[in-house]
Amino acid sequence: MATFRVQHRKALVAFLLCLSSPPCVAQLAPGAPGAKATWTNGNKQGVGTSNTLTSKVWFSLGEGALNEVYYPTIDKANTRDLELIVTDGRTFVENETENTTHQVEVPDPAALVFRQVNTSKSGRYRISKTYITDPERDTVLIQVKFTPLRPGDYHLYVLYDPSINNSGLHDTGYSIGGGLIAADGPVASALLCSLRFLRTSSGYLGTSDGWTELKRQFGLEHTYVRAADGNVVQIAELPAEAATSAFTLALGFGAEGQLAIKHARESLQRPFPQLLQQYSAGWHEYLATLKSVDPPYHDQYQMSAMVLKAHEDKTYRGAGAASLSIPWGNGVDANEPSVGGYHLVWARDLYEVATAFYAMGDKESADRALNYLFTGQQKPDGSFPQNSWLDGRPYWPSLQMDEVSYPIILAYQFGRTDGQTYLQHVKPAANFIVAHGPATPEERWEEVPGYSPSTIAAEIAGLICAAEIARHNSDDASAKQWLSTADNWANQLDSWTVTTSGPYAPRYFIRISQHGNPNSGEKLDVHNGGGTWDEREIVDAGFLELVRLGIRPPHDSAVQASLPVIDKVIRINTPNGPDWYRYNHDGYGEKPDGRGWDGTGIGRLWPLFVGERGEYALASGQDAHPYLDAMLHMANKGRMLSEQIWDRPDTPDPEHLRFGEGTGSATPLAWTNAQFIRLALAIKEGRLPETPAVVAEHFNKREVRQEP
Repeated sequence: MATFRVQHRKALVAFLLCLSSPPCVAQLAPGAPGAKATWTNGNKQGVGTSNTLTSKVWFSLGEGALNEVYYPTIDKANTRDLELIVTDGRTFVENETENTTHQVEVPDPAALVFRQVNTSKSGRYRISKTYITDPERDTVLIQVKFTPLRPGDYHLYVLYDPSINNSGLHDTGYSIGGGLIAADGPVASALLCSLRFLRTSSGYLGTSDGWTELKRQFGLEHTYVRAADGNVVQIAELPAEAATSAFTLALGFGAEGQLAIKHARESLQRPFPQLLQQYSAGWHEYLATLKSVDPPYHDQYQMSAMVLKAHEDKTYRGAGAASLSIPWGNGVDANEPSVGGYHLVWARDLYEVATAFYAMGDKESADRALNYLFTGQQKPDGSFPQNSWLDGRPYWPSLQMDEVSYPIILAYQFGRTDGQTYLQHVKPAANFIVAHGPATPEERWEEVPGYSPSTIAAEIAGLICAAEIARHNSDDASAKQWLSTADNWANQLDSWTVTTSGPYAPRYFIRISQHGNPNSGEKLDVHNGGGTWDEREIVDAGFLELVRLGIRPPHDSAVQASLPVIDKVIRINTPNGPDWYRYNHDGYGEKPDGRGWDGTGIGRLWPLFVGERGEYALASGQDAHPYLDAMLHMANKGRMLSEQIWDRPDTPDPEHLRFGEGTGSATPLAWTNAQFIRLALAIKEGRLPETPAVVAEHFNKREVRQEP
């Protein structure tokens, strides 16, 4: 009997304690492991990081929320999104991504500072959020201002979906010290607020995440101290003053939870305006070192320069990601840490970025990029992986011969003629080109093998640059061999890649000839769900690389014959200007109903082709301003330049897909921003800054090529 009374008394005390501090808090969240994890869409409205090496955290913004945050390197995503939830506790509950209209502002054109302004579709309130990172710590800071537009009793929550260590499934979340910790392996995040959270909870997506309960009953009845090894989602209730005064959210990162919360706390101890000033000053100082462009393009030029700089890693110096995004990521499985998205390094994309750095006067960043290619990516046989993680581990296994060639061109352009660079890097790469070219296992669109005009252009230019570096090192035998090979390939280029029996014109370049016979009518599987076609029917503008790299003059007859073909077959005039597809029948883009690419789709327009055509126009003595203007107008409100833009006046998703504007592909794409920079500088200086002089001089000295 005594034992029963003791047990009864303990149970009664526990029950009364539960009643005294509602809602009742449970220790472990139910519903593990939660719904399937995904990433967010690729159409970012802004990306940011400090211009310091101390703070190794990067943010991306989209759909009115904070999206992927990268830490401690640019190839490791750690969040899915972070947004506010608003309710009156009785009649409605709304989140920012779905229930508000989104605007993006750039309050300082000379800094990576972005402000999201989200207005409730019901007209009840407006939320303004300004994003920076702490220049001295691994913390993303968000200054939030909630403005009621109608009288009401507003309750605010923060909903945070971590995806720690490049995976959304295996996180563990818990509450400590008034904050929310999420951890997976060697990475942890900590969410804190300048206004202390009233309550915090960690649960599983779709079961115990807090948002599910709020949607059902407009309030939280259950909170959970811990959710282990699942698709964890965390929620925190803000105090009443959050609806009347500005506050700051701090999302800190570290190798473990205590370090992450330390970073977040230390960042909150400094006033947000002070950190904003320090963060902005770092970008102001960087931009002051660069060349200038004409005034109409100044703001976009500065943004593109900062975007390129922000895509350089701070541990693996010189490594630049193709994009801090995952194209159509909301349909990409994030359960396991195997998705690289575009936060990987392609030698081709890094070449495009390095030439832009060099052109705008940032020679240090350009040199670091080349150093990374040679010491971080290059293989012992002289080749380069298709792409890689930052530590050089190949991600996709194929070989693209233009990516073997571009680093050699950079070495010549940057004056890297020393013996070590030559013997250890340039010579092995050049020998690899001779041994394995001119055909490539994949061309620049990473899909099919054969004889590609754009790839062969890079190979020829690379061999000529290598020969010049060989002369500096008294290796005349290698120089002679490489020049002979380059000239031989240049002489045979038309016979490999120009068809005289195609359906579009008597003579023109095709995208690729699989076996070096462009008149064979061989069937080509264009991949990405684009179907199988006569290879003579598939065209792209890759032949313009021959002009850009100095191999063919702009008035070359094959080039001149091919321009009307691509304009007829793959050009679309958008409200923002002309643009081109990668090639006809491309399958890499949204589906007809607007859903993201999942292995099949319809390829859309790429703004970087506007810049490539602009460079051709400048080289041929035409006015290139219309092309630069088109690129300028294709940027979104955050001045992000995308991989693809929507290609049709009609759209199944008018809220997200507009004719001439970015899609759910990679935004911002570093290559597109590099192309804008180069064209803006080319127009200002009256020349193409990335054309290797030694290549142009070599072909200018040759006898006039005999026309077939």
